[in-house]
Amino acid sequence: MATISSTWYSFLPIILSLFPTTMCATVLQDLKNLHQPPGFNSTILSNCLHNPSLRYCSSSPMMDFDEIFKFTIVATHLCNESKNPNCVESFPKVDLRNRPSIAPLYLSFDFFWKYCPLTIMSIDFSNNSIKGGFPTQVFYCTQIQSLDLSINAFSGDIPIQSFSSLTNLTSLNLSYNSFSESKLSDSQFFKRFNSSSFLHSGALLDPKKFTAKAVVLLVCFPILVIFMVISLVWLCFQRPDFLPSKLQRGRTFTPAILKAATDGFSDKNLVGMSDVVHIYKGILRDGTEVKIEMYWDDIPRDSYRRFVEECKILSKLHHKNLVRVLGWCKSRKFRALITEWTREENVEMWLSGSGPPWNHRVKVLMGIVECMRYMQKEWPEIDYELDTSSILLSNNTEPLISRFKVGDHNNNETKIHKFGVFVLELILDKKFDGGDAELVRYMRTLNPADLVQMIDERIEVTEANFHQVKQALSLGLMCVDQSNSEKPSLSMILNTVARAYKTCLFKPIK
Repeated sequence: MATISSTWYSFLPIILSLFPTTMCATVLQDLKNLHQPPGFNSTILSNCLHNPSLRYCSSSPMMDFDEIFKFTIVATHLCNESKNPNCVESFPKVDLRNRPSIAPLYLSFDFFWKYCPLTIMSIDFSNNSIKGGFPTQVFYCTQIQSLDLSINAFSGDIPIQSFSSLTNLTSLNLSYNSFSESKLSDSQFFKRFNSSSFLHSGALLDPKKFTAKAVVLLVCFPILVIFMVISLVWLCFQRPDFLPSKLQRGRTFTPAILKAATDGFSDKNLVGMSDVVHIYKGILRDGTEVKIEMYWDDIPRDSYRRFVEECKILSKLHHKNLVRVLGWCKSRKFRALITEWTREENVEMWLSGSGPPWNHRVKVLMGIVECMRYMQKEWPEIDYELDTSSILLSNNTEPLISRFKVGDHNNNETKIHKFGVFVLELILDKKFDGGDAELVRYMRTLNPADLVQMIDERIEVTEANFHQVKQALSLGLMCVDQSNSEKPSLSMILNTVARAYKTCLFKPIK
């Protein structure tokens, strides 16, 4: 065995003579209290001159004499702790097995491992329950032949590539640790060791563990895939509102969506009902308030098909004076129409209740005429109701046509006649329950003076608006007059109402 006299033997007697109790003191106390003896630096330089292979001689960028001095102190203690027979002459092993109180401490002295004595051939830190990653400090001792780190709590990856520097290593024991699984079989270096070096180390694949994982993977993965497919199918057909907007089915609602929107069709959300239809207020998942008209009538399959086709058309209507149709729902038990939520107040209730002034009534007329022009231009095949009981009002007194019918193809004269009736009911203090025929007969019996007397007194006709009221009244009569072969065109109606509306804009519409 080579001696280590060239390492520190030249100055060790000086240290021992200055501090005769050094060997009895703890390593931490000595590191704190001892100071370099006289001539320490020159002794180190002399050692390097005679033996340049010493590790501290090749330190870069320059020698750290204070670090080298600490190394000599730790080496003295570690040599004795490891029960080497002659610490002055040789230091063949580091043996701290079963020493959990001091083993982690010596591993922490980086400066010792950096200048690891060339004589050390065996390192044993087994059975110490040391935690943390692989102690890479030991790789400084490139000359070692035996390394035992078994029965500890090391974890993480094994630095496979770093082992290539230990060219003399013939005995390795990493058993009973918690390393991460590593591909040791791919390294030529580790092929020199058998599996006993890695028992229960975590580094090798455990066949039982691997089998368990394979079983779990083969069983659980298909189950997971089936569950995901079932969940996706359920979402697509029951709750598509949980899917991204691009994957949702347009304007089609499902019974599950309506049930969730109405809190299970609870009575508190039921706002109206009859033998055939139940009307609910609902809140969709995105927070939109909706009106849900659920029809429980039993209709043929062809009628269901026509219902869906009509809903598809109505959902394309877009105007500020139309109640927006959001979609529909078709199930075995019912069919439903989903529209935006609006106030339940209609024009008839509005007229009989608050008695709105003239400028408010003109605003309603303007909204109706603009909507009629939009429908005539874009959707002439759709009929709509213009009576005061079917036209709703928004919060800012905008009229909203709420009832439509597809495929009636009513001509423009019929729609203008309906508008005339609406104008007369909006101006006169009278409701014509007998229908249009009674209205026409009644109007023919009146002279102009009597007609003016019938104007709703809550309009508060003044000199400023009297001409507008009379002009609107004349317009309504022209629209309903059956004897007139040429009814006013929609363009003429629009111009007349627009002039009145423009004049009213100078007065605030509250």
